[in-house]
Amino acid sequence: MTKEQPFIDVRHAQKKFGALEVLKDINLQVEKGQIVAIIGPSGSGKSTLLRAINDLDPLTSGEIWLEDKQVNKDLPHRQYEKHINTVRQEIGMVFQHFNLFPHLTVRQNITLAPKMLKDISDDEANQLVEEQLAKVGLSERIDFYPSQLSGGQKQRVAIARALAMKPKVMLFDEATSALDPELVEEVNLVMKSLAAEHMTMIIVTHEMTFAESVCDRVIFMDEGVVVEEGPPDVIFKNPQNERTKNFLRKHLNG
Repeated sequence: MTKEQPFIDVRHAQKKFGALEVLKDINLQVEKGQIVAIIGPSGSGKSTLLRAINDLDPLTSGEIWLEDKQVNKDLPHRQYEKHINTVRQEIGMVFQHFNLFPHLTVRQNITLAPKMLKDISDDEANQLVEEQLAKVGLSERIDFYPSQLSGGQKQRVAIARALAMKPKVMLFDEATSALDPELVEEVNLVMKSLAAEHMTMIIVTHEMTFAESVCDRVIFMDEGVVVEEGPPDVIFKNPQNERTKNFLRKHLNG
C-alpha cells in the first residue's frame, strides 16, 4: 500500500453514548501485515474503537476505511446491509466470549458462514475446516460440541471460524481475558503463529508481555484518546507520557 492509502485508516473517529464521549477524534493508520496492540485502562475506549472498525459500534462521526473501501457508509438500510456484509467478510473478529453455537459441532460452527455467504460445496467446506483446525491445533476435535471443549479450545475454534472466511485483517478484543491463566498461552500461540504469517492484526489486550514480544506497534489509549504510540521497545521501556508511565507501572509487574 502507498503511504497515501493505508490498509486501515481511521479518520477523526468520534463515538458518543448520550453525553458520554467514548472516542474523541481518533486518527489511526495500520499498514498491511502490521500487528498492532491497543492497551489502556478499562473504559478508555479500546474495545469501542475495535468494534467501530467493522461497524459493530457505529461511530457518531468520522470514517473507517479498509483499503479503498469506506466501511461505515451512510446508506439506505438494504444497501447498507449488503455493503456491510461484504465488508465484514474481509474483517475477522474474535471476542472475549467465544459465541459458538452450542447445538452445532466444531465443524458446523466453522463452515456455517462460508457455506452461507460464499456458497461453497460440502467438500470445499470440509477441506477448509480441516485446514483451519490444523492451524489452531484442534484437528482431533472436529466433531466435538462446544460443551466438550475447554475455554482455550473454544477460543481457538472461534479463531478458526474467523479465519475460515479468509479475512484481510483480524481483530481480537481481549481474546484471552475470559480464560483461566493456564489456557491463555495456547490461544497466544495461535496468535503468534498468525503474526509469523504477517496477518494484519489489531489486538486489544491486557497482556503486556504478549504485546511487547509479538506486536510491531503499541497504542496506549486513555479517556477516549490515543495518548501515545510507537514500537514496543519505546512504549514499554521509554514511554514519554506520564499517563502511559503510570499505567505501565501498575501493569508490567502484576
